[in-house]
Formats: sequence, structure tokens, C-alpha cells
Amino acid sequence: MVSKNGTVPERGLSQAFTAQTTAVLRRSQPFGTAPDGAGESPKFIANLLKLAPCGDNPDFAKDKYGVIKIMNILELWPEIDWIKDTELREKVAKVWEAALERSVLTADDLNTIPFTLLCGPDLKVTFMDHKRAVVHIAKDAGEKCNQFFHGELPVNMDVLIAGAILADVGKLLEYVLDDEGKAVQGTYGKYLRHPFSGVSLAEEFGVPAEVTHIVAAHAGEGDMVKRTTEAYLVHHVDFMTFLPFKSRLQV
Repeated sequence: MVSKNGTVPERGLSQAFTAQTTAVLRRSQPFGTAPDGAGESPKFIANLLKLAPCGDNPDFAKDKYGVIKIMNILELWPEIDWIKDTELREKVAKVWEAALERSVLTADDLNTIPFTLLCGPDLKVTFMDHKRAVVHIAKDAGEKCNQFFHGELPVNMDVLIAGAILADVGKLLEYVLDDEGKAVQGTYGKYLRHPFSGVSLAEEFGVPAEVTHIVAAHAGEGDMVKRTTEAYLVHHVDFMTFLPFKSRLQV
């Protein structure tokens, strides 16, 4: 059983792992309780765990005190759970896991640094504040399109949500640390902005083209191509939640 601080004893790891992974996958019971029924394979949640290997079980890791901890990418991105297709959900989680492993930024950094450097040093809106807001607003917009437009502008909600979550994942590869330890755009990021690096990373994990299209087309680069409905939604939501910060009429 997992304790309140998110740890499990070494004995009984497999039982705790099975119970916790099924609970998270099904979202039918709170994290930390054993679900009823068999649920899905633990493979998905194994890919959500950002851990160093621990013995024969790569899904757990010991810290310096010898405590085994479970870490869940859903703590950073709970919206991943909105994706109904299990395979797509797994791929989106893998992409973010890989991006964090390869980035100079940590999950804590993403909840601290401003989402843009173009609006002054005092901006309180963090990277994750903005990214998650884009996903929420795009989801609401997609649902209203499906509700009001009589099927004439159908929106694939899984594609929309996955694309919105992955849209800026490439930014994690753009940054390097300067001499003062601050994250700045590196040479790689100057050559390949995040729409390009994001597509490359997503394709590495088999994310389908209808989703990577959103990553590719969400920024200004996408003005050169014809966007899908889902890509239009993410593009406009991204800019409508950025441009007013940068430049807006204030009377």
C-alpha cells in the first residue's frame, strides 16, 4: 500500500504497483486505494513514471534515504487523462517524459519560470499556467464546436487535446543554461524552433500525423500550410492567451 507521502515499502511492490497503476488508469478511485476489477495493463503507467531503475523493477527508484517513490507525469499534466484512447495517451506521456529527461529544465522549473520572456521580468504566469490554460480553453472550444455546429465542423477531441498538450513540448529542447544558471535559447533552439523539435520528438514515439500536424502548425510557421480544425483551435487559443500579454489596448 502507498503511504500518504507517496512511498511504498520494498516488500509487496508488485501488489502495490498493480493496484496503483490500475487506479490511475481507470480514475475510478483515488490514488492510493486498490481498485475493483482487473483494469488495464500496468504498461501505460510504467511509461508515466519518471524514475531511475531500482533493482529488477525499472518502474521504481530509491532516493538517498533508501525510500522507494512513485512519480507520476500526471502530476505535471493531469489533462493527459482526458485522452480517451489508451495508446495515444501513452504516447503523449512518453513524449513529455523524454522531453524532461533531455531538458535542462525540471518539472519544478516549468511551474516557476514565466511562460514568455517577451512580457517583462515580473510576469507571474508560469510556463505550465499558460500551457494548461491553452489545453483547457481548446477543449472547451472543441466541445462547443461539436455541440452547436450540427456536425459540419467536427472536432476529434482526443486529437485536439493531445495536440494542445504537445504543442510546446519542443521548448524544453530549445533551452540551455547561461553562465548565471538562467535558461536561455540555445543554438539548437535558434536553428530549430519548438514546432520543429516538438514534431521530431513526438514522431520518435509514434504520435500520429494528425496530432503532430497541430504541433507543427500551432505557431507562426503554420501560416504557410492549411490547418485542420483542431490545429486552428490550438493556434488561436495559443495566440489569444499570449498576444494580450505582449501588446493590448489599455485605456
